[in-house]
Amino acid sequence: MSEPPVEGFSGPPGARSGPAVPRVLAERARDLSDGRLTPAVPRDAATVILLRSPEQGGGDGFEAFLLLRTAELEFAPGACVFPGGSVDERDADSGTGWAGPSPEDFGVLLDVPAERARALVCAAIRETFEESGVLLAGQAGDGGALVSSSAELAADRHALLTGAATLGDVLGRRGLVLRADLLTPWARWITPEVSPRRYDTWFFAAALPPGQTATAAPEGHADPGESESGTWLRPAAALEAAEAGQITLLPPTAVTLRELAGNDDVPGILSRRMTIAPRLPRVVVEDGKVRLTMSAPGEEPASPGAAT
Repeated sequence: MSEPPVEGFSGPPGARSGPAVPRVLAERARDLSDGRLTPAVPRDAATVILLRSPEQGGGDGFEAFLLLRTAELEFAPGACVFPGGSVDERDADSGTGWAGPSPEDFGVLLDVPAERARALVCAAIRETFEESGVLLAGQAGDGGALVSSSAELAADRHALLTGAATLGDVLGRRGLVLRADLLTPWARWITPEVSPRRYDTWFFAAALPPGQTATAAPEGHADPGESESGTWLRPAAALEAAEAGQITLLPPTAVTLRELAGNDDVPGILSRRMTIAPRLPRVVVEDGKVRLTMSAPGEEPASPGAAT
């Protein structure tokens, strides 16, 4: 069964394509196809699809947290995105407190070595805290209680944003460990080769811990981050807003929201075990025309003249 069109794509999975390719990317696609351009190497990144149940939001149906990126950013300016960002070398620190499935276990789920899995999980939790104020952590020891107040951690969040502290510093100072068990691996997206800045991004789903709140700016501090505001939206409502031109969604965000919309509740989403195969949108040059295509997860599309 084919799914409705999403931004930049149309048609069924495995053969989605569309003409909406910005001119600058179309020119890069031609240069890449002709051998005049070398693709940038993707940088590891992690994103968290933060979800809250109706009883937490007081509305109908579960919601996802979206950030509005500032218009001044070089990458995805003005787009609505999930919290996330690049992996930092300090995310691989083995001294960071950890609870839940081991890095080796996550490595199996993500199909990467344990050290890389550790860095991805740490980056996912760190970036979520920096960008939304939600910390997926709990007290050290068996049965440790989850962090239940975002406001108390505003200064720690600001320290992370300014580089004055690391995630390991924050957790250690407060006797906390990151809770890897709160993350459900969801997808892996790789930026098209025509993009000047590329990311190899792992998506995780997580529920908003009871008592915590998500905000774009740390309470009581000037925001040095990349987002203007944050909002909770039902997946279907976010897709409708994008269709009406009220918000901008990148293809990975739109596809993820459509996948979420097919679920009944947050527990159902977190219990899913997705196949984590790379999804790589491609800008294809055929007969002098440029179009955007994407294969289904795990498929490698073969297109003549593809700038992949």
